[in-house]
Amino acid sequence: MSDAAPADTEPEPEPPALAGRSRLRWWKEVLYIAAFYGVYSVIRNTQGSATVSAAHAFGHARAVIRVERVFGLFVEERVQDGFLGWRWFIQFWNLYYGTFHFVVTIVALVWLFRRFPERYPRWRNTLAATTALALIGFAVYPLMPPRLLPSSYGFVDTLKDFGSLWSFESGPVAKVSNQYAAMPSLHFAWSTWSTLVLYPMLSHRWSRILVALYPAATLFAIVVTANHYWLDAAGGALVLGVGAAAGFAMAAATAARHPVGEAVPNRA
Repeated sequence: MSDAAPADTEPEPEPPALAGRSRLRWWKEVLYIAAFYGVYSVIRNTQGSATVSAAHAFGHARAVIRVERVFGLFVEERVQDGFLGWRWFIQFWNLYYGTFHFVVTIVALVWLFRRFPERYPRWRNTLAATTALALIGFAVYPLMPPRLLPSSYGFVDTLKDFGSLWSFESGPVAKVSNQYAAMPSLHFAWSTWSTLVLYPMLSHRWSRILVALYPAATLFAIVVTANHYWLDAAGGALVLGVGAAAGFAMAAATAARHPVGEAVPNRA
């Protein structure tokens, strides 16, 4: 009697992680993300400060300040003023503000793609939905950030007065960028997204602590550089929550249409 397995024996199901990876193609993901961010940048900047009156954005700023005062939260100027004597410290946070939200978000996205492809579609969709919702916020509620308020409010434009390695908010760039894209704060939304993505992938306690503190550090950065109000961060948390609900729902719908093991276009 032969010990060979019957010819019609079905192969074992592919592990979920490998199945998830087989559905994803890195070059397609790069193209999708680049195209999405390109469209986001064009819309954000063409709907920016060149097309919105300063008076309109200032009116919204005063409304935000009134709300913060009601709750005793309008302390941004005091927070900034406490650190203006430390030039190197402010320069670091200028650099942090201009780079970390890009670098950390990209690292989290790439690491998630490589290590946990089964989680990747949900969180990629969440990031896309959150960013799209922020665009709506920028369009319907242009908001003058603290650094652009009249001098009577006491804020300092730290990037202009203290500098950093480079500037995204001065010279020719400032003329085409949206200076009033403050509500919601994508810096805070993306930093919280990065924490939610990275934390489960880390095993060392110190690295988990650092990642858990990342949104708090970002909140400090956006306030001490006078780029945002506290309420902008709350708006960022809100769009992230709605974006997560939409992103997870989209991924679940795609998974339901294409069970594990079935070939599926890379749309999740």
